[in-house]
Amino acid sequence: MNHSLVSTPLTAHRSKGLKGRVRVPGDKSISHRALILAGMTVGTTRITGLLEGADVLNTAQAMGALGAWVDREGEGAWTVQGVGVGGFRQPGQPLDFGNSGTGCRLVMGAVAGCSVTVTFDGDESLRKRPMRRVLDPLERMGARVLSVAEGGRLPITLQGARDAIPIVYEPPAASAQLKSAVLLAGLAAPGETVVIEKEATRDHTERMLTHFGADVQVAPHGAHGRRITLKGQPELVPAPIAVPADPSSAAFPMVAALIAAGSDVVLEGVMMNPLRTGLFQTLREMGARFEIAAARNEGGEDVADLRVRSSQLRGVDVPAARAPAMIDEYPILAVAASFAVGTTRMRGLAELRVKESDRLVATADMLRANGVDVTIDGDDLVVEGYGRVAGGGMVATHMDHRLAMSALVMGLASDEPVAVDDMSFVATSFPGFADMMRGLGAEFS
Repeated sequence: MNHSLVSTPLTAHRSKGLKGRVRVPGDKSISHRALILAGMTVGTTRITGLLEGADVLNTAQAMGALGAWVDREGEGAWTVQGVGVGGFRQPGQPLDFGNSGTGCRLVMGAVAGCSVTVTFDGDESLRKRPMRRVLDPLERMGARVLSVAEGGRLPITLQGARDAIPIVYEPPAASAQLKSAVLLAGLAAPGETVVIEKEATRDHTERMLTHFGADVQVAPHGAHGRRITLKGQPELVPAPIAVPADPSSAAFPMVAALIAAGSDVVLEGVMMNPLRTGLFQTLREMGARFEIAAARNEGGEDVADLRVRSSQLRGVDVPAARAPAMIDEYPILAVAASFAVGTTRMRGLAELRVKESDRLVATADMLRANGVDVTIDGDDLVVEGYGRVAGGGMVATHMDHRLAMSALVMGLASDEPVAVDDMSFVATSFPGFADMMRGLGAEFS
């Protein structure tokens, strides 16, 4: 499978006074789930605000290949005619998820409860990411792995269960993807499928299952966890979905406004789900100046506008228990920590080692290339901030969209420009990132 793209280097220059009012793209997590669950309803669902990045478009294409009717009406507006739980058809060719671990793992779960055989594949980066841990519970539920690359990696051919089996599952790590894959497979199983989390992860799947008529019960478990119980074999009912602005994408203009002198930026309609706002809490502890306004509920999710102004940040200790609520935001938090005064220790980041790149090592490399004092201590990232960053480095992005955007934000306040070797993969989650930032006053070349 050929995923070659022409490399697109870009350089960020010191920029002052970012100003304006913008809405970042729709939330990627919700966009994936909206397409998948709409494809498992009986009837037609209308989705607005869908993120039209490459990752989500690959999921849309996969749902079409599995028999759902997926149609784009206009910018961000899509309709999906579902085939019902267990109604997928045999696709004519492998499903290509490009760079998306979320799309791939969630669709594996949806397919695992249906008696079809599907080959899953992706780009060079996705082929390096471990899939064994999602296959293990799906095999317990009756699916069979017919072929898998060395190390439990793509390409993988999965034969769904003829009669899915409900299980009680405790994920070995805090992962919304693992939880969601099991719940999606559990839709086809009789009885109750139970997922027990030691640390609560983002709950978009549970919320959306309820939105579409499934019986999902959530109860506390231990100090920080939850017990999620799904009653299997529901008939999912179509319901409209309005996708809110992605807090993980909002993180980039937010941190840019905090570190670039004289900035005043409003980010509209950002999702404020408490299981996704760990970064906002951490930045507040660091002394970030931002106001939450026009709080409201859209499509079952809390949203608000954020007004962000340049701030003097200080180093903090970020507890490991917060990681599930901000797992995608650590690279950009590391940038904020670089401009803070004092030591920032980000604890318990083992999950970053199995992202698009070894994101823990790659983040440290990004900072070092630009003169930041950073160390990795076990699974902790420790950044020594001195209130300014020298810059001047070229950052190897390793096909990682969040690393590329983080490095470019760093360059907007560094003494010297910061360059990235390739920003083409930014389109997976934030199409139009460079243009939006330029509209706020960012200087890229």
